[in-house]
Amino acid sequence: MTKQKLFLPTDAEIERSVAIFKAFGDQTRYKILALLYDHQLSVNEIAAQLEVSQSAVSHQLKVLRQTGLVRGDRQGQKVLYELADRHIIMIFRQVKEHISEDDF
Repeated sequence: MTKQKLFLPTDAEIERSVAIFKAFGDQTRYKILALLYDHQLSVNEIAAQLEVSQSAVSHQLKVLRQTGLVRGDRQGQKVLYELADRHIIMIFRQVKEHISEDDF
């Protein structure tokens, strides 16, 4: 019997994928992503909504930027953050659908 070669992502793909899942795995980062689902927000606005310090939000945004989940748009003296692209929005929609299923 011939052994079938199964697909495995490359090490680089695995590393990037794991980094994204780790970013989603932190509650504060997940809340930030949820806030940015429909809105562009500044660090101050995110901090006020989550009732955490600006420095804590800035730290989490750095992680989210490094993983390519959010991007910042400088407008004058402040930076407005938003989800990086439609793929992130699709991930959120699919997670929401999954957790709303009866058998979850």
